[in-house]
Order: sequence, then structure tokens, then C-alpha cells
Amino acid sequence: MDKISTTALSKLRGMSSKALFAQLENAGWIVRLENSWELTHNGREQGGEVKQSDKFGSYIVWPPQLKIEGSEVVVAYEKEDLHSAANIGQKVELSARQVNAVFSELGWVNRHRKGWQLTEQGKALGGVQKENQKTGIPYVLWPFAFIHNLAFQHSLKALKGDLGQALGLNEASNEATSAFRKKFPANFRAVDGHQLRSKAEVLIDNWLYLADIAHAYERRLPIDEDVYSTFYIPAGKIYVELWEHENDADYQRIKQQKLQAYAKHGLTLMELSVSDLARLDDVMPRLLLKHGIEAY
Repeated sequence: MDKISTTALSKLRGMSSKALFAQLENAGWIVRLENSWELTHNGREQGGEVKQSDKFGSYIVWPPQLKIEGSEVVVAYEKEDLHSAANIGQKVELSARQVNAVFSELGWVNRHRKGWQLTEQGKALGGVQKENQKTGIPYVLWPFAFIHNLAFQHSLKALKGDLGQALGLNEASNEATSAFRKKFPANFRAVDGHQLRSKAEVLIDNWLYLADIAHAYERRLPIDEDVYSTFYIPAGKIYVELWEHENDADYQRIKQQKLQAYAKHGLTLMELSVSDLARLDDVMPRLLLKHGIEAY
């Protein structure tokens, strides 16, 4: 039988063309480049071919009997109004890998058995854990409204190069946060180039950097409230707070707001005090090990 276009194949299967494109991308047989779909080497091995048309330009054709591993993901999405990472990626112009990487960095999924495992935070946002019945690989589906999640939108804009959004410059911070930033400007530079607000923060940043532990500075928490951690370690989904300025009333109010946010949303918090700075080589490995990170 002659090969047919992706759109014709979707009609043959009784599904939307968007869902089929998501299946093919999720399988690694096509990739989105600029405003068009490109056939990958793996896609060619499955029988995909690129055709040319005077009217439609280039397009991809497939064997009508094409079998796609993991197709249950998109089928489930269509029936239950849930979206896979590939579906979401289509809507925000990212690959499924990039979407899952963002979700992982935010603490909503963890890498597991070549797939993704839903966390408690992800579950609270409406994520649904699934498993491919053929391969046993876990994956997560998300409700449509999830793409409008504020934390996801912040990460999305930062990933796409909106530095103002990434640094929180395009929005009005709450008064306490604005006052804090004015009182403690980021005038200190760490070895890795981070601009920090105190020498104490520099010591911790340098320790993490020299220990080869990837970390972010002033990472916004994945919640609606306007709260930023001192540091964030994505490998363990750990938010790190260095508590300083014991005699500053405004600072102490911010500290209480942060503690309430961590507790309310079930986020993992690692706390440091100024007294820990003189013995970071003892304190940091011990605290990190409690959260599953070995530091040498």
C-alpha cells in the first residue's frame, strides 16, 4: 500500500493530527525545527519519507500500518483531556525532553527508569502518573490549564532568553522583597560569576561550585507567592537558605514568610546559619547527604 501523509494517517486512526504529530515526536521520529516538522534518522528507519509538492511544499509520509511505541500517552490525553510532555511542548515550542527537564528542575517530576515519576508537588498541580503497558516506562500527563501555571511560565520565559523575566525584573515584587533587594544590593561576585548580596553567600556559592554541584542563586519558588530562595540545587530539588541579619526586623519578616511557604508547599529546605560558615567542609557534606547528594 502507498505511504500516506501524517494528516491522512491521523484520519485513518480516528485521531487529531496534532495528537499524531505529538506521538511521532515523542517516539523520536520527527523534530520541530523553525515552523516545520523534520524527519529524523529513526523516523526514516520506520518507513517515513519526505515528499515534495508544488502546492504544499515538503511533507512526511508513512506506511498506513505504522506502529508507534508509547502511543497510549496521546490517546489518553485525547480521551481524558490530559497532556503529555510532547503535547505541552507543541503548545510552547519546546521538545518533550525540554519540557520534562523544566518540570524536573521545578520539582514536579523525577527521572525514573528511562521515564518520569510524578512528585507530590506535581501531583498537587494535577499531574497524573501513567505507565507504558508495553515497556513499563513511567510518564506523566497534565491538565490543559497547567500550561498557564505561573511557575512554569516563569521558567519557560527564562529558558527562551527573557532575562528580565528570569531575574524577576518584568513584574512587581512584593514590598518586602523590593525593600530587601535595595537594602542588600548584589555587589559581591562569586567564582562562578553569580552576583551575590553578602560575603557569606559568596562562601557558600564558591563551596558549591568547587564541589561540582550545580546550583542557582535566588531561584523563585514554584508557587504563586513571590518568594525566592537563597540557593537552589536541582539535583536534589533542595532549596537552601542562609539566615543572616538576626537584628534586622524586615529581614526576619521575610524569613518567616519563606519558612511558611516552604512548609505550606512541602518543599525541601536546607537551612544554614552564619555560624556554619567557618566549617562548611563539615556542615555541607553532612546536610547534603541527608538529601541524597554526595559531596567530595
